[in-house]
Amino acid sequence: MRNHWPRLLLIVAGLLLLPLFIFPMWRITLLAPQYPDGVHMHIHVDKIGGKSPGTLQNVNILNHYIGMKPIEPDTIPELKYFPYFVIGFTILALVFGMIDRKFLYYLWLILFSIALVLAVYDFYLWEYDYGHNLNPNAPMKFEDESFQPPLFGSKVLLNFVAKSFPHIGGYFVIASWICAASALYLKSKKSATS
Repeated sequence: MRNHWPRLLLIVAGLLLLPLFIFPMWRITLLAPQYPDGVHMHIHVDKIGGKSPGTLQNVNILNHYIGMKPIEPDTIPELKYFPYFVIGFTILALVFGMIDRKFLYYLWLILFSIALVLAVYDFYLWEYDYGHNLNPNAPMKFEDESFQPPLFGSKVLLNFVAKSFPHIGGYFVIASWICAASALYLKSKKSATS
């Protein structure tokens, strides 16, 4: 059974990505005196919503006043192709785990790590675009002001505190990476002793 741990961990790493179709990957929360409970925007692998049905509408109303363009999920291409990446990495993990070759463990972990770095960078660019490219005819104007939410952590934006952290799906992604790294470690250790 011990010899099967690497392949089992790699397969589990792939399966841990499937909850992304159920749980949000990321959460951006806006706190302000007029919103003491916060406005919680949830970013899924294939949609953007919130804790309550009208969240996105509330965020877009707030954004309108400072000149940010509305968040329209149907116009965000990543929400259309990210699900295919998730399914692809799950299938690769299952196939590579069954083949059980060390270089395939390396390949999956490297490709997955690159995909994660690119996804985070894409998220940063998305936030940058929304926070910097403001409508000059907005009802409220602020000279040299950026409204880009933090990539990770908290940031004060006017009278709001914006918090940006992984949500449940994001922790499944982290667990997936840890499982894959552990699988590679055990596979490499096994190869070194055999």
